[in-house]
Amino acid sequence: MPLALGAFIVPLIVACAMFMESVDSTVLVTSLPALARSLGHDPITMKLAITAYVIGLGVFIPVCGWVADRFGSRTVFRTAIGIFIAGSLLCAASTSLGMFIFARFVQGIGGAMMVPVGRIIIFRSVPKSDFLRAVNYLTIPALLGPVIGPPLGGFITTYLHWRLIFFINIPIGVLGIWLANRHIANVREAHPGRLDWFGFVLSAGGASLFMLGLSLVGGELVSNSRSIAMCVAGGVLLVAYWWYAQHAVRPVLDLSLLRIPSFNASVLGGSLFRIGLGAVPFLLPLALQEGLGMSAFKSGSITCASAFGSMFMKTVASRVLRRYGFRTVLMYNAVFAGAAIAVYGLFFPGTPHWVIWIVVLLGGFFPSLQFTSLNTLAYADIPGADVGRATSVASVVQQISLGLGVTIAGLVLQLSRDLQGHTTVAWSDFWPAFLVVSLFSLASIPVTAKLPLGAGDEIARGSRGSSSTAH
Repeated sequence: MPLALGAFIVPLIVACAMFMESVDSTVLVTSLPALARSLGHDPITMKLAITAYVIGLGVFIPVCGWVADRFGSRTVFRTAIGIFIAGSLLCAASTSLGMFIFARFVQGIGGAMMVPVGRIIIFRSVPKSDFLRAVNYLTIPALLGPVIGPPLGGFITTYLHWRLIFFINIPIGVLGIWLANRHIANVREAHPGRLDWFGFVLSAGGASLFMLGLSLVGGELVSNSRSIAMCVAGGVLLVAYWWYAQHAVRPVLDLSLLRIPSFNASVLGGSLFRIGLGAVPFLLPLALQEGLGMSAFKSGSITCASAFGSMFMKTVASRVLRRYGFRTVLMYNAVFAGAAIAVYGLFFPGTPHWVIWIVVLLGGFFPSLQFTSLNTLAYADIPGADVGRATSVASVVQQISLGLGVTIAGLVLQLSRDLQGHTTVAWSDFWPAFLVVSLFSLASIPVTAKLPLGAGDEIARGSRGSSSTAH
């Protein structure tokens, strides 16, 4: 049965935005070593480029729904694409690390509104009978981005110039804005309600200061005392928000939802798991290029193997969950995923490239199964009226966890290099970093072990071949 035009064109427009964001993140991590040398900084310091983007995402995701209701979904969506494009151009024009970090933060603001508002547009534009098939279109950019991005970014960086990677977004973004003007209605709510501005300032300020302070520890930009002061200030604001959220009527992030066991396991257990997995896109290209001496293009051609592992997983995930259940899968697969991360630390100069490719391929399978399980379980027991608030909490914690993974990996890598007395990063500096971040995957097991044996069984039995996005 063919899709109605709206059920095809609207998801295609949102897919343009998702593809732009997905490609941007994957081409960047492949180019970080070259970018660091061009800006005159240590490659490890470039973890700030990833953290700044994550902060932009985490800060603005909770308010994107309210902003769309207040100003209109089309207006916000195309503005978000425009902000993302502007951030990309600023990245390309950056001549200092500080300017580049600011540009990445701007991109994060655009990304925070772009994809969530795009999903809102689909929900409001597509008939319910076509909704599932329409949403399936959104999995295409999520799958293609990690396949295309690393080798494309590596090729441009190796044979052209890293600045050109940020121009990839421009035609895609312009096309998305043009299509949005023609095919998306500017739907808004007459009375969107009051935004919790005080809670937003507390949570956003606390998360930003804590994450940025932790990322700056041991770096070249500010002293350690200032970095620690930022962490402490951020921690105080986050504690203040936790207290405030217990008493507010409709807080911007409703932490009371964490009392639901399945949601708690998905968010808290998932946050520990994502700390480990969030480090891999930063550590692996760095290890292949700085540790094993590969070119950016060769590195990208290898790291994209994990995307093929993820794609294969999607063909079997629903069957695995139906047979073993969420609790069993989350506990045992956490061990496999942690082991897959730790194995990356065993690569040494002379390791055959085909061996590395196969290991990275398998390393994409287990984490993707875990992500799919966690993301699906999150909504197993959430009432329909609370889905929006649950999404905000889960999305913010997810982004902070991924950013923490990059930050922790950078700190361990830096400490390993200093303890071994290396002036530049060597291949032997990476195994402690991979080992430490792999332990976070194992740390998620006690949380998921608290799940009842039949948790999420209704969802597992009802799944038929389609899986949620891995991340």
